[in-house]
Amino acid sequence: MPQTPFKIGLIQMSCSPDSGANLAKAAARIRQAASGGAQIVCVQELFRSQYFCREENAALFDLAEPVPGPTTECFSALARELEIAIVGSIFERRTAGVYHNTAVVFDADGSLAGIYRKMHIPDDPLYFEKYYFTPGDLGFRCFDTRYARIAPLVCWDQWYPEAARLAALAGAQVLFYPTAIGWHPSEKAQYGVAQHDAWRTIQRSHAIANGVYVAAVNRVGYEGPPGQGLEFWGASFVADPFGQVLAEASHDQEDTLIVECDPARIEEVRRNWPFLRDRRIDAYGPILNRVID
Repeated sequence: MPQTPFKIGLIQMSCSPDSGANLAKAAARIRQAASGGAQIVCVQELFRSQYFCREENAALFDLAEPVPGPTTECFSALARELEIAIVGSIFERRTAGVYHNTAVVFDADGSLAGIYRKMHIPDDPLYFEKYYFTPGDLGFRCFDTRYARIAPLVCWDQWYPEAARLAALAGAQVLFYPTAIGWHPSEKAQYGVAQHDAWRTIQRSHAIANGVYVAAVNRVGYEGPPGQGLEFWGASFVADPFGQVLAEASHDQEDTLIVECDPARIEEVRRNWPFLRDRRIDAYGPILNRVID
Protein backbone atom coordinates (compact mmCIF):
# COMPACT_ATOMS: atom_id res chain seq x y z
CA MET A 1 0.00 0.00 0.00
CA PRO A 2 1.28 3.53 -0.74
CA GLN A 3 3.28 5.11 2.09
CA THR A 4 3.84 8.62 0.77
CA PRO A 5 1.70 11.62 1.80
CA PHE A 6 -1.38 12.30 -0.30
CA LYS A 7 -4.12 14.92 -0.40
CA ILE A 8 -7.84 14.28 -0.15
CA GLY A 9 -10.64 16.61 -1.22
CA LEU A 10 -14.19 16.79 0.15
CA ILE A 11 -16.98 18.43 -1.87
CA GLN A 12 -19.68 19.97 0.35
CA MET A 13 -22.50 21.40 -1.78
CA SER A 14 -26.19 22.20 -1.92
CA CYS A 15 -28.41 20.26 -4.31
CA SER A 16 -31.20 21.40 -6.62
CA PRO A 17 -34.09 19.33 -8.03
CA ASP A 18 -32.20 19.18 -11.36
CA SER A 19 -30.05 16.01 -11.39
CA GLY A 20 -28.11 17.12 -14.44
CA ALA A 21 -27.21 20.43 -12.83
CA ASN A 22 -26.10 18.63 -9.66
CA LEU A 23 -23.81 16.33 -11.65
CA ALA A 24 -22.36 19.28 -13.55
CA LYS A 25 -21.76 21.18 -10.30
CA ALA A 26 -20.07 18.18 -8.69
CA ALA A 27 -17.86 17.69 -11.75
CA ALA A 28 -16.80 21.35 -11.67
CA ARG A 29 -16.07 21.14 -7.95
CA ILE A 30 -14.03 17.96 -8.46
CA ARG A 31 -11.96 19.80 -11.06
CA GLN A 32 -11.48 22.63 -8.59
CA ALA A 33 -10.32 20.21 -5.90
CA ALA A 34 -7.89 18.52 -8.31
CA SER A 35 -6.46 21.89 -9.33
CA GLY A 36 -5.86 22.55 -5.64
CA GLY A 37 -3.82 19.38 -5.32
CA ALA A 38 -6.44 16.84 -4.18
CA GLN A 39 -5.58 13.30 -5.30
CA ILE A 40 -8.59 11.48 -3.84
CA VAL A 41 -11.89 13.40 -4.02
CA CYS A 42 -15.15 12.41 -2.33
CA VAL A 43 -18.63 13.83 -2.93
CA GLN A 44 -21.55 13.73 -0.52
CA GLU A 45 -24.22 11.05 -0.29
CA LEU A 46 -26.85 10.96 -3.08
CA PHE A 47 -25.56 14.24 -4.50
CA ARG A 48 -27.42 13.93 -7.82
CA SER A 49 -30.76 14.86 -6.28
CA GLN A 50 -32.20 16.51 -3.27
CA TYR A 51 -32.56 14.05 -0.41
CA PHE A 52 -35.62 12.16 -1.63
CA CYS A 53 -35.93 9.84 1.39
CA ARG A 54 -37.90 12.54 3.23
CA GLU A 55 -41.03 10.84 1.84
CA GLU A 56 -42.17 7.43 0.62
CA ASN A 57 -43.03 7.88 -3.04
CA ALA A 58 -42.73 5.06 -5.58
CA ALA A 59 -42.20 7.54 -8.42
CA LEU A 60 -38.87 8.52 -6.87
CA PHE A 61 -37.40 5.14 -7.80
CA ASP A 62 -37.02 6.73 -11.23
CA LEU A 63 -34.03 8.62 -9.79
CA ALA A 64 -32.05 5.37 -9.62
CA GLU A 65 -29.44 4.43 -12.20
CA PRO A 66 -27.39 1.33 -12.98
CA VAL A 67 -23.66 0.71 -12.69
CA PRO A 68 -22.31 1.50 -15.22
CA GLY A 69 -24.53 4.52 -15.83
CA PRO A 70 -24.42 8.29 -16.34
CA THR A 71 -22.76 9.15 -13.03
CA THR A 72 -20.15 6.41 -13.18
CA GLU A 73 -19.31 7.28 -16.79
CA CYS A 74 -18.82 10.94 -15.86
CA PHE A 75 -16.65 10.16 -12.82
CA SER A 76 -14.61 7.56 -14.69
CA ALA A 77 -13.76 10.11 -17.39
CA LEU A 78 -12.92 12.77 -14.79
CA ALA A 79 -10.69 10.41 -12.82
CA ARG A 80 -8.81 9.41 -15.96
CA GLU A 81 -8.43 12.98 -17.23
CA LEU A 82 -7.38 14.49 -13.90
CA GLU A 83 -5.43 11.44 -12.69
CA ILE A 84 -7.24 11.40 -9.38
CA ALA A 85 -9.24 8.81 -7.47
CA ILE A 86 -12.92 9.64 -6.95
CA VAL A 87 -15.40 8.36 -4.37
CA GLY A 88 -18.90 8.88 -5.77
CA SER A 89 -22.39 8.17 -4.48
CA ILE A 90 -25.36 6.86 -6.45
CA PHE A 91 -28.89 5.57 -6.00
CA GLU A 92 -28.16 2.22 -7.63
CA ARG A 93 -30.76 0.32 -9.62
CA ARG A 94 -29.53 -3.26 -9.42
CA THR A 95 -32.63 -4.78 -10.98
CA ALA A 96 -36.38 -4.17 -10.91
CA GLY A 97 -37.36 -3.86 -7.25
CA VAL A 98 -33.81 -4.00 -5.86
CA TYR A 99 -32.08 -0.69 -5.21
CA HIS A 100 -29.05 0.26 -3.15
CA ASN A 101 -27.39 3.34 -1.69
CA THR A 102 -23.99 2.78 -3.26
CA ALA A 103 -20.53 4.29 -3.12
CA VAL A 104 -18.41 3.90 -6.25
CA VAL A 105 -14.62 4.19 -6.26
CA PHE A 106 -12.60 5.08 -9.34
CA ASP A 107 -8.84 4.90 -9.51
CA ALA A 108 -6.65 7.53 -11.16
CA ASP A 109 -6.71 5.72 -14.51
CA GLY A 110 -10.51 5.90 -14.66
CA SER A 111 -11.02 2.23 -13.83
CA LEU A 112 -13.74 1.20 -11.41
CA ALA A 113 -11.89 -0.04 -8.33
CA GLY A 114 -15.16 -1.30 -6.91
CA ILE A 115 -18.45 -0.50 -5.23
CA TYR A 116 -19.69 -0.50 -1.67
CA ARG A 117 -23.39 -0.85 -0.85
CA LYS A 118 -24.54 0.88 2.32
CA MET A 119 -24.93 -1.76 5.02
CA HIS A 120 -26.83 0.07 7.76
CA ILE A 121 -30.15 1.48 6.55
CA PRO A 122 -32.01 3.95 8.82
CA ASP A 123 -35.74 4.45 9.19
CA ASP A 124 -36.55 7.66 11.04
CA PRO A 125 -38.85 10.64 10.49
CA LEU A 126 -37.80 12.25 7.17
CA TYR A 127 -35.15 9.54 6.71
CA PHE A 128 -37.29 6.75 5.24
CA GLU A 129 -34.40 4.87 3.68
CA LYS A 130 -35.69 1.36 4.31
CA TYR A 131 -38.44 2.08 1.78
CA TYR A 132 -35.87 2.69 -0.97
CA PHE A 133 -32.69 0.75 -0.18
CA THR A 134 -31.92 -2.94 0.11
CA PRO A 135 -29.16 -3.43 2.71
CA GLY A 136 -25.71 -3.94 1.25
CA ASP A 137 -24.54 -7.47 0.58
CA LEU A 138 -20.85 -6.92 -0.18
CA GLY A 139 -19.57 -6.42 3.35
CA PHE A 140 -17.19 -3.67 4.43
CA ARG A 141 -14.71 -3.20 1.62
CA CYS A 142 -11.34 -1.55 1.06
CA PHE A 143 -10.01 -0.42 -2.30
CA ASP A 144 -6.47 0.25 -3.42
CA THR A 145 -6.00 3.45 -5.38
CA ARG A 146 -2.84 4.94 -6.81
CA TYR A 147 -2.50 7.16 -3.75
CA ALA A 148 -3.89 5.23 -0.77
CA ARG A 149 -5.95 2.27 0.39
CA ILE A 150 -9.40 3.57 1.30
CA ALA A 151 -12.73 2.35 2.64
CA PRO A 152 -15.98 4.07 1.68
CA LEU A 153 -18.79 3.82 4.21
CA VAL A 154 -22.07 5.74 3.92
CA CYS A 155 -23.87 8.04 6.38
CA TRP A 156 -25.70 5.80 8.89
CA ASP A 157 -22.67 3.48 8.77
CA GLN A 158 -20.74 6.25 10.52
CA TRP A 159 -22.43 5.50 13.84
CA TYR A 160 -21.21 1.89 13.97
CA PRO A 161 -17.77 1.10 15.41
CA GLU A 162 -17.89 -2.38 13.90
CA ALA A 163 -17.86 -0.99 10.37
CA ALA A 164 -14.90 1.27 11.04
CA ARG A 165 -12.96 -1.47 12.82
CA LEU A 166 -13.43 -4.01 10.03
CA ALA A 167 -12.33 -1.48 7.42
CA ALA A 168 -9.25 -0.59 9.47
CA LEU A 169 -8.36 -4.26 9.98
CA ALA A 170 -8.51 -4.67 6.20
CA GLY A 171 -5.85 -1.98 5.82
CA ALA A 172 -7.81 1.21 5.13
CA GLN A 173 -5.75 4.36 5.57
CA VAL A 174 -8.78 6.65 5.20
CA LEU A 175 -12.43 6.03 6.01
CA PHE A 176 -14.65 8.13 3.74
CA TYR A 177 -18.21 8.81 4.88
CA PRO A 178 -20.41 10.39 2.18
CA THR A 179 -23.30 11.80 4.22
CA ALA A 180 -26.71 13.45 4.17
CA ILE A 181 -27.59 14.50 7.71
CA GLY A 182 -29.38 17.53 9.04
CA TRP A 183 -31.70 19.03 11.58
CA HIS A 184 -35.47 18.75 11.76
CA PRO A 185 -36.65 22.36 12.09
CA SER A 186 -38.70 21.50 15.17
CA GLU A 187 -35.69 19.97 16.92
CA LYS A 188 -32.83 22.28 16.05
CA ALA A 189 -33.24 24.82 18.85
CA GLN A 190 -33.37 22.20 21.60
CA TYR A 191 -31.23 19.37 20.27
CA GLY A 192 -29.27 20.74 17.33
CA VAL A 193 -25.96 21.45 19.03
CA ALA A 194 -25.94 18.07 20.79
CA GLN A 195 -26.88 16.19 17.61
CA HIS A 196 -24.06 17.71 15.62
CA ASP A 197 -21.60 17.19 18.47
CA ALA A 198 -22.56 13.49 18.70
CA TRP A 199 -22.07 13.08 14.93
CA ARG A 200 -18.66 14.71 15.02
CA THR A 201 -17.61 12.85 18.18
CA ILE A 202 -18.50 9.34 17.01
CA GLN A 203 -16.48 9.74 13.83
CA ARG A 204 -13.50 11.21 15.64
CA SER A 205 -13.70 8.17 17.92
CA HIS A 206 -13.38 5.86 14.90
CA ALA A 207 -10.19 7.68 13.95
CA ILE A 208 -8.79 7.30 17.46
CA ALA A 209 -9.83 3.69 18.07
CA ASN A 210 -8.42 2.54 14.74
CA GLY A 211 -5.53 4.92 14.09
CA VAL A 212 -6.82 6.00 10.67
CA TYR A 213 -7.85 9.18 8.92
CA VAL A 214 -11.59 9.85 8.82
CA ALA A 215 -13.22 12.07 6.19
CA ALA A 216 -16.91 12.94 6.52
CA VAL A 217 -18.53 14.90 3.68
CA ASN A 218 -22.04 16.23 4.21
CA ARG A 219 -24.45 18.27 2.11
CA VAL A 220 -25.62 21.76 3.02
CA GLY A 221 -28.81 23.77 2.59
CA TYR A 222 -32.52 23.42 3.36
CA GLU A 223 -34.57 20.87 1.42
CA GLY A 224 -38.31 20.31 1.60
CA PRO A 225 -41.45 22.29 2.45
CA PRO A 226 -41.01 25.18 4.91
CA GLY A 227 -41.01 23.81 8.44
CA GLN A 228 -41.32 20.21 7.24
CA GLY A 229 -38.00 19.60 5.54
CA LEU A 230 -34.41 19.15 6.65
CA GLU A 231 -31.66 21.70 7.19
CA PHE A 232 -28.49 19.83 6.28
CA TRP A 233 -25.77 20.94 8.63
CA GLY A 234 -22.69 20.70 6.42
CA ALA A 235 -19.65 20.77 8.72
CA SER A 236 -17.72 18.27 6.60
CA PHE A 237 -14.39 17.50 8.25
CA VAL A 238 -11.22 15.46 8.24
CA ALA A 239 -9.77 13.97 11.43
CA ASP A 240 -6.28 12.54 11.78
CA PRO A 241 -5.48 9.11 13.31
CA PHE A 242 -5.70 10.54 16.83
CA GLY A 243 -8.99 12.28 16.20
CA GLN A 244 -7.63 15.80 15.78
CA VAL A 245 -9.76 17.78 13.34
CA LEU A 246 -7.48 19.00 10.55
CA ALA A 247 -10.10 20.94 8.58
CA GLU A 248 -13.82 21.61 8.90
CA ALA A 249 -16.38 23.30 6.68
CA SER A 250 -19.12 25.68 7.78
CA HIS A 251 -22.69 24.72 8.64
CA ASP A 252 -24.34 26.77 5.90
CA GLN A 253 -21.97 27.33 2.96
CA GLU A 254 -20.72 25.24 0.10
CA ASP A 255 -17.06 24.40 0.56
CA THR A 256 -14.18 22.29 -0.70
CA LEU A 257 -11.74 20.91 1.85
CA ILE A 258 -8.28 19.82 0.74
CA VAL A 259 -6.24 18.07 3.41
CA GLU A 260 -2.90 16.27 3.37
CA CYS A 261 -2.81 12.81 4.93
CA ASP A 262 0.48 11.15 5.85
CA PRO A 263 0.68 7.37 6.36
CA ALA A 264 3.60 8.03 8.73
CA ARG A 265 1.09 9.58 11.12
CA ILE A 266 -0.85 6.30 11.17
CA GLU A 267 2.36 4.46 12.07
CA GLU A 268 3.23 6.99 14.77
CA VAL A 269 -0.16 6.88 16.45
CA ARG A 270 -0.47 3.11 16.36
CA ARG A 271 2.98 2.63 17.85
CA ASN A 272 2.12 4.82 20.82
CA TRP A 273 -1.55 3.88 21.19
CA PRO A 274 -1.55 0.19 20.16
CA PHE A 275 -5.26 -0.53 20.40
CA LEU A 276 -5.11 -3.06 17.57
CA ARG A 277 -2.28 -4.95 19.28
CA ASP A 278 -4.18 -5.26 22.56
CA ARG A 279 -7.51 -6.43 21.19
CA ARG A 280 -8.79 -9.60 22.90
CA ILE A 281 -10.03 -11.36 19.80
CA ASP A 282 -10.53 -14.53 21.85
CA ALA A 283 -13.20 -12.79 23.94
CA TYR A 284 -15.35 -10.96 21.40
CA GLY A 285 -17.52 -13.79 20.12
CA PRO A 286 -20.70 -12.54 21.89
CA ILE A 287 -20.66 -9.36 19.80
CA LEU A 288 -22.22 -11.41 17.01
CA ASN A 289 -25.44 -11.67 19.05
CA ARG A 290 -28.23 -9.08 18.67
CA VAL A 291 -28.32 -8.77 22.47
CA ILE A 292 -26.75 -10.73 25.32
CA ASP A 293 -29.60 -12.00 27.49
